[in-house]
Amino acid sequence: MSDSNILEVNDTQVHFPVTEGLLKRQVGSIAAVNGVSFHIKRGETFSLVGESGCGKSTTALSVLKMQSVLGGQIIFDGEDITHHSPSRMRGIRRKMQMVYQDPFGSLNPRMKVGSIIGEPLRVHGMAGDKAQYHARIASLMKTVGLLEDMAERYPHEFSGGQRQRICIARALALDPKLIICDEPVSALDVSIQAQVVNLLMDLQERLGLTYLFIAHDLSVVRHISNRVAVMYLGKIVEEADRDTLFQTPKHPYTKALLAAVPEADPELEAQRAEQLIIGEIPSLRSPPSGCTFHTRCVDAMPICQQQAPDRTTDGASTLACHLYP
Repeated sequence: MSDSNILEVNDTQVHFPVTEGLLKRQVGSIAAVNGVSFHIKRGETFSLVGESGCGKSTTALSVLKMQSVLGGQIIFDGEDITHHSPSRMRGIRRKMQMVYQDPFGSLNPRMKVGSIIGEPLRVHGMAGDKAQYHARIASLMKTVGLLEDMAERYPHEFSGGQRQRICIARALALDPKLIICDEPVSALDVSIQAQVVNLLMDLQERLGLTYLFIAHDLSVVRHISNRVAVMYLGKIVEEADRDTLFQTPKHPYTKALLAAVPEADPELEAQRAEQLIIGEIPSLRSPPSGCTFHTRCVDAMPICQQQAPDRTTDGASTLACHLYP
């Protein structure tokens, strides 16, 4: 593992059993994550994008060891954690935290905000004495733009954006090195989304944080990311730095995703070439043979139905597509 990388995911596979009948007999499996590989450098934001159900969140949960993996390797901060037990992961999780999609659903409605933010400190034995504990909570709330006296309120007394700030404060409590942001702004109003994204970027600059950012809103991804990987049916089909991917996408699926983002200028919107995705997303229970995107690809060739493409490098992009052998 390179010293500049805080996370390396190598050929990771996550399968879910398919059962039937009263006895729940297993009759097959679903490859939710199928040979995913990527690395994240220290201090950068690496984004995973793709349609719902493509395996983004499952990949994130496997990194946290909240989802068991069937195969592959996960190296975090120089340590292979692939087969770590839950007790051994306890210390590792101080260094990696998560911000969830639904800020209200991830907050205990019966706990005051101060207790929610301070819970990781108590769980990991880092609360200190009472004065230190309350001072740390006050500092965390100030860091995310909340007033100290808000610590005595309950989650339902806050707006959606404020709740997400509470979640971010909780994630910062243990001074993590990596924060996984799983659709952190998709449940928020557009005006609030910008505030939360800018907060995340400011915290990254001030605290030296690294983000694994999961989203389907490409405008948000373009604003916050350093590098981007595009997933389809459990596989990464293209990976590149942000500017390369948005300016010169190569994989037909990436082109179609970007074409779905409307242009603010009507004249530019009218000039854009149309890039279609035909058909519906196939079932993971019976994925297409060969390249799994060939059933929806307007550029599909006979080989696409017969053989899965290898990942190759074309310029600044790494992609899996027979158009770029």
